[in-house]
Amino acid sequence: MTPAEAGLEFEDVRIQAGDHELAGWFVPAEGGVPSRRRRAATADAPTPATATAAATTRAGGPAQAAGVAERRPGIVVVHGWESNRGRTFAHVRYLHAAGFHCLVFDVRGHGDSPPETLPINVPEFAEDTAAAARWLAGRPEVSAVGVLGHSMGGAGAIVAASHEPEIGAVVSLSAPSDLVRMTRQTFAMAEINIPEPIATPLAWFTAAILLVPRRHSVEEASAIAAAARYRGPLLLIHGAQDHGVPVRHLELIANAAVEGRGRAGDPPVETLVLPEFGHRWLYEDAGCRRKIAAFFARSLGGPVDPATAGERAAALKVERPADPIYGFGALAGKEPGDRSIGLN
Repeated sequence: MTPAEAGLEFEDVRIQAGDHELAGWFVPAEGGVPSRRRRAATADAPTPATATAAATTRAGGPAQAAGVAERRPGIVVVHGWESNRGRTFAHVRYLHAAGFHCLVFDVRGHGDSPPETLPINVPEFAEDTAAAARWLAGRPEVSAVGVLGHSMGGAGAIVAASHEPEIGAVVSLSAPSDLVRMTRQTFAMAEINIPEPIATPLAWFTAAILLVPRRHSVEEASAIAAAARYRGPLLLIHGAQDHGVPVRHLELIANAAVEGRGRAGDPPVETLVLPEFGHRWLYEDAGCRRKIAAFFARSLGGPVDPATAGERAAALKVERPADPIYGFGALAGKEPGDRSIGLN
């Protein structure tokens, strides 16, 4: 889905992230700031050159707009592995209905962002998420920034928030706790029967090898380690029927986050487990949408009171894409109807 198909006003933007650019859509809140750079949903999309010139200036930040009206919080929406901004646009729809500015983008090697030759993992998701958060924070109409990420994007959101001060709150859905456990789970999902005394060390070695090309450590890719460092508002959501990333991953991340807190003023760690859901499409649950919107409104100071934001988000019906992609690379033999598998 695109903003145009949803009937929403938007800007087609490019976000500078180190040595590469990320393709994104900025969807301003209703009643936001009229801008010469803003594109109506029915307008022709700008070319990459004009979008870059119009939407980026100093160190990758957005240009200043004239006539800034009331500032509101903005939310960065991060897709999962082998997904893209269009497939996670449902989150933008209900967050926009709740009154937030939204930025959804393609992580490097995904969608319309440049292809990559090296492996992409949690650290790359985190780096691109931090760049997107800085970009959004530079918008004159944005008062604070939150991040919502799904799956690997959820892990990347926590890692990014642990070192990026512009990120004021995090919602992480279906996130893997660390690559070692995720690799161990992949062995099991692929029905590779490895005795436990060997399986976990082999999973650690495999995860470390995956990170070698970009010189990352296993800890740098760990949502558990990042959650122990991050002390901002954190909401973790998981489906109880998730067989690709079992709900135990939520418990491990939550425990690490709680243990890392204890100072006066540290916000509580919030969790939500949806009994009937698997890895994806958690946004189809109205209670999930309500919880997310209320959490961001409370944590970021608006744009409306948490109860109102939650009800607006819950009232907007959102559904999975019309052409849902099922499955996971290690599960080629699974039936397409199994909605509990897949990491995107």
